[in-house]
This record gives sequence, structure tokens and C-alpha cells, in this order.
Amino acid sequence: MKKQRTILNTEDIERAITRMSYEIIEAHRGAKDLALAGIMTRGDFLAQRLQEKILKIEGVRVPVGAMDINLYRDDWTQISHHPIVRPSKIAFSVDHKKIILVDDVLFTGRTIRAAMDAIMDFGRPARIELAVLVDRGHRELPLQADYRGTTLATLHSDTVNVCLKEHDNEDRVYIEQED
Repeated sequence: MKKQRTILNTEDIERAITRMSYEIIEAHRGAKDLALAGIMTRGDFLAQRLQEKILKIEGVRVPVGAMDINLYRDDWTQISHHPIVRPSKIAFSVDHKKIILVDDVLFTGRTIRAAMDAIMDFGRPARIELAVLVDRGHRELPLQADYRGTTLATLHSDTVNVCLKEHDNEDRVYIEQED
């Protein structure tokens, strides 16, 4: 049986998004030429929250899009032989923009590699960065987050679950571990 342990509650998630927004603004000295691309399903909601925070702080509404990367994954046949593919919604030019990919959990790096391949199909960004709510380690690819809400030391067998009110009716990050 697995036991659950809450890592981040509603307030923790809010603080993490606020801090990450300030870090993004500070690193770029504003929001000029920035765009956010959230990886479905929860990264797109986090990208929208970052957009709103940046707007409140900087007074600039950065473009935000949502990407489905299922067909770009190198392991999609291991997940399902019939993946559900949703349309990506990138309604802005990525050319010469500083794109910040947004995801809920960074684990092996394979999702991010797929997202980088997908964003390149939309054009040639000036730069690609990564913002994640949870960085849990165990990389299989040489990738790292530029902005992170929290870093967790996990076992490979642990499961980190992110719940967001837009999709799950609550804000919470919890870890499931074997007893």
C-alpha cells in the first residue's frame, strides 16, 4: 500500500509561482520578448498563472500557449499504442522570442526534450528556458530547470502528483511512497 505525504499546499504553490515570476522578471530585466509555453496537462495551467503574476508585477501580458507533446515523446508506445493527441495552442510567433517551457514536474527530462522538439516546429526561438513547479531529480537526459518551485529528494519508485484547481479542483502536490 502507498502512503501519501503532502509536499505543497495551496499557499505554498501560490508562493512558489510568485517567486518564480519575480525570478523570471529579474533574469530577463523585464518581460520583453518573453513567451510562456505550458506543457499539457498541468503545465499549461501553471503557465497561465505565471502570466497573470507577471502581469501584476510588471504590467506586461506575455503571450502564453499550450503544447501537447505526446507524439514527440520517445516513449509514447510504452505509454499507449493509441495516445490521445490534443491540438497545441501557440497563437504567437516563437521566432526570436525567449520561450519559457512550463511543466509541473521535472523527472527524467524526456518530456522536456519532447517539448523542445515540438516548439522548434513552430519556429526558431532566441532562447528556451524551463520553469517547473517540482524538480524531483533522476535525470536521464542532461537538462535542468532555470526556475523551480521546489526541489524534492525522491526515490525513483516514488510518484509525485500535482493537483491544480483548474483540472483537479484543488491545489496540492503530494508524494506517494511504498510503505
